[in-house]
Amino acid sequence: MKKIFIFFAFLFSFSIQAQFNIEHSVYFDTDVYNLTKTEKTRLQKFLNSLTKDEVQKIEIYGFCDDRGSNNYNLELSQNRADEIKTIFGEASFFPEKIVTVDGRGELLLNIVDETDASVIRALNRRVDIVISYPEVEIEPEVIEKEENKILLDNVLFITGYSYLTMGSKRVLNNVAEILKKESFSFIIQGHVCCTEGESDAVDRKTNKKNLSIARAKFVYDFLLEKGISKERMSYEGLAHKFPLGGSEDKDRRVEILILTD
Repeated sequence: MKKIFIFFAFLFSFSIQAQFNIEHSVYFDTDVYNLTKTEKTRLQKFLNSLTKDEVQKIEIYGFCDDRGSNNYNLELSQNRADEIKTIFGEASFFPEKIVTVDGRGELLLNIVDETDASVIRALNRRVDIVISYPEVEIEPEVIEKEENKILLDNVLFITGYSYLTMGSKRVLNNVAEILKKESFSFIIQGHVCCTEGESDAVDRKTNKKNLSIARAKFVYDFLLEKGISKERMSYEGLAHKFPLGGSEDKDRRVEILILTD
């Protein structure tokens, strides 16, 4: 049991150090730079979940898909970035701390393992927001929990998909390296936001109502590829049965339930 608690402490220490940059993405419909009601609500909830203490800077980067001309794409992506800046001002969330409002045009980099052009384009019509806080060093401490459960902090998913957000794959790589040094078996549990309890969300890639399962399966496949034995792992989807509260982004998550040492 002691080894499990040390493992909790390592992850806790790592997640706190990784908090100095907080990222969020908002998505747009084709050829427009006004947010839908859903996306505007998501952004407002994200801002409400943040601490306003010690914000150092805010960066805003606009993108679009590959269907327009270069000049059109640059203008559209800049308009999208400007729209987010306006919302920050309306929300009085430190508009004076915004140091970058940059429309970068067509997003060439495919950040997900996907071949469907319509899915890639939908994910590329977006604005990425990076909010920087001072880096805080906290001494590792042992966290004893009633259940042997590990929240994979900062392993978060894009709205409606089982694809990781920008910084999450790096965090999951570190988790995989830690798991290689352990021997316990575990269940990977996927979660979603914004549904009613046992009702799962729709996976926009497949249009099936099994998004929490798809997210758990994504992490399972990732860890399997990194060398974790399939004999140690299983996965399940828990829909929205166990919301954390606060930002909806935090409910788009995966947890690990330890079964044996």
